[in-house]
Amino acid sequence: MIIRPVDRNDYQAWRPLWDGYNAFYGRAGETALPENITRQTWARFLDDREPVDALVAELDGKIVGLAHTVIHRSTTRLADVCYLQDLFTAPEARGQGVARALIDAAKQMAAAAGCNRLYWQTHQTNQTARALYDKVAEHQGFIVYGSDVPA
Repeated sequence: MIIRPVDRNDYQAWRPLWDGYNAFYGRAGETALPENITRQTWARFLDDREPVDALVAELDGKIVGLAHTVIHRSTTRLADVCYLQDLFTAPEARGQGVARALIDAAKQMAAAAGCNRLYWQTHQTNQTARALYDKVAEHQGFIVYGSDVPA
């Protein structure tokens, strides 16, 4: 398995994983993300000025996983922190250590960027992912709230 930063030529292989990730969270069909959000997200990965990065996992030359991170400031730490915003493994590659390898690579990337924390969230019903997350991190008991802000 190879874990590496995404590059320009990965779009066609990355896109089905991105669509699968979004579908898992109910963003498909009529509720799909607008195409301009996907285009902008992809552009951010390739822009060195952006704090958004993407890693991909390759097995046998095929991209089978993605991890997207956002580095940001924190009010409770002097060092920046890294938010693992998206993590997805192709169904046919699950159970082969892809997600764990992507998390480990995200930790290494965060450390190299001067961050001293990697954190993420998942839906409470995502039992498969939570089984892994309980092995590699600590659930700290927080409940996440969100509210859209009017434009």
